[in-house]
Amino acid sequence: MAKKLGFFGKIAKFFKSVKSELKKVNWPNKEEITSNTLVVIVTVIALITFIGLIDLTLANIITPLIS
Repeated sequence: MAKKLGFFGKIAKFFKSVKSELKKVNWPNKEEITSNTLVVIVTVIALITFIGLIDLTLANIITPLIS
């Protein structure tokens, strides 16, 4: 019969499990991190520009209508 774990035993088992799973992770190398970061930065800048242009256009259309 399996031994019943107490509260702290369950916590210890959880962290052992986490440590085991983290060893299985395929961590990205420096080049992958750099290229992915660049993609994120370019995408954010593109979205900021796109949303800003839409906002500016709509503001210029709506402002004369409400004033």
